[in-house]
Amino acid sequence: MTAAAPNRNALWARALVDELAAAGVDAVCVSPGSRSTPLTVAAAEHDDVRVFSHLDERSAAYFALGRARRTGEVTPLVCTSGTAAANYHPAVVEADEGRVPLLALTADRPPELRDSGANQTVDQEKLYGDATRWYKDLPEPEATPRKLRSLRTTAAQAVARAEGTPAGPVHLNVPFRKPLEPVHVDGDVPADLPESAARGRDGAYVSTTRGHAVPDDRDVEKLATALEAERGLVVAGPADPPGPDPEAMTALAHATGFPVLADPLSGLRFSSSTRVAPVLGGYDGFLADGAPASWPDPEVVLRIGASPTSKPLRRYLADTDARQFVVDPAAGWREAEFAATDLVVADPSRLAATVARRITGPSSSAWRDRWEAAERTHWDAVDDAVAGDEPFEGRVLADVAELAPEPATVFVSNSMPVRDADRFARPRAKSLTVLGNRGASGIDGITSTALGAGSATTDDLTLVTGDLAYYHDMNGLLALGRCDVDATVVCVNNDGGGIFHMLPIERFDPPFTQQFKTPHDLDFAATEALYDLEFARVDAADRDGFRDLYRDAVGSDGTQVIEVDSDAERSHAVRDRVAADVAERLRSDE
Repeated sequence: MTAAAPNRNALWARALVDELAAAGVDAVCVSPGSRSTPLTVAAAEHDDVRVFSHLDERSAAYFALGRARRTGEVTPLVCTSGTAAANYHPAVVEADEGRVPLLALTADRPPELRDSGANQTVDQEKLYGDATRWYKDLPEPEATPRKLRSLRTTAAQAVARAEGTPAGPVHLNVPFRKPLEPVHVDGDVPADLPESAARGRDGAYVSTTRGHAVPDDRDVEKLATALEAERGLVVAGPADPPGPDPEAMTALAHATGFPVLADPLSGLRFSSSTRVAPVLGGYDGFLADGAPASWPDPEVVLRIGASPTSKPLRRYLADTDARQFVVDPAAGWREAEFAATDLVVADPSRLAATVARRITGPSSSAWRDRWEAAERTHWDAVDDAVAGDEPFEGRVLADVAELAPEPATVFVSNSMPVRDADRFARPRAKSLTVLGNRGASGIDGITSTALGAGSATTDDLTLVTGDLAYYHDMNGLLALGRCDVDATVVCVNNDGGGIFHMLPIERFDPPFTQQFKTPHDLDFAATEALYDLEFARVDAADRDGFRDLYRDAVGSDGTQVIEVDSDAERSHAVRDRVAADVAERLRSDE
């Protein structure tokens, strides 16, 4: 950055962007607008910052969310004033609940125009309420050393708080008055402004050193003693980015001998850990009707990550008398059954590695064998169903997990795709990073989040989504060309809200079909020409056809959308039959 800025707005914006880059920011998502012109120009001119241009602010916010979910590092957002900033709100909510770094830089009108009826002027102060980790309304730009030092310090704080513990959204409201363009304004930037004020320091103006919560030795010893039980479990829910250390969790599994029940979004189900540790993924099926009557309760459960996707697993944990340790680095409580007995404020990976060294011996092999036998029973039943003639949506997730190339990022939508991934995507020693938006669990912004995640890595990218989520975020497909992202999109189309077949309202029709299932009869093939992608359609009954299309797609350049036409009611019937089959096999084995 040079001191020869044409006006104070340009100087201010350059200092802000320059300090974000010094804090590690390498990209921003920008949407076009007038009031944000100084920020947009500063980002576009910075050599170390890549600009992702988005026409839709909602899609931009989810794209930035996806990048941060994949990397754990923030990608700031830049927008103009008014409703543009309001369109960030859904992604801000997901970032808050999902603990994903996000930084919204919302340009604003000067203070005197607020609450005056001025055009495109809304109340942007604390626009996102309590969802942010930090909010600051920046002062108006001023070319003075102290103000510029304050601005740089604020930028450093914003990145540190967004990426801190817990990670989450930060909002900086940035007012500008005209001129917004980089035109020369006499006297706006004093000729005698010290170069150090304009340029800042070599490197970051403020460097942040992050620590990790670790209990003291006495508390670690107590936890290790509690985990020296005959019957125990490690439950890994959806991970906070960038996820747990598989080696640390493997060491804990070896030391305790406990089965690891790994959510598909835990970062543990698809990794080399599955070769050497009892990483299980079939619990959603073999616990669907509750644990077999002959099974004793676990004595102790160690829980990391967010609440598990699986309802049967959550219900099982709520019904046990076990001592349950919730490990959370931010002292948060993410256990909605309120059955846990202990909260351990610690970084899960560091705690696992430390505790593993203190445990003197593994648990009962009979206990572990019981769980591993149930796991085999579940996958045997799934294999029979997958190989059968009856089509069902879970087979799509099973095939994607099997056929995805390595390394790959696989993003799964909310509603049924993530649930089918939980029940039908078998643990395997593959380099798969499986992600989803389970913070607030909405279906909005799914495509944009997936494409954002794909933009942050050289991995192959697969998105498995539903028809309503695909419809909801079709705007996000514009990022394929504008942001140079390729993807394989698998759209399971059951013509509406198939998940509602799982709820009692299904028995009440009307209003079930029109107000809950909401069939739409949309032909998504039109997105092929609109977004310059390749579109193919296959029936869910044609498994070989889908597998061939998917193999071809992941091996090709560009973006391919594979629509899998499905019947939600029939698919749920197969789901239920698989669970019943597993339960019957377990009973016959007792």
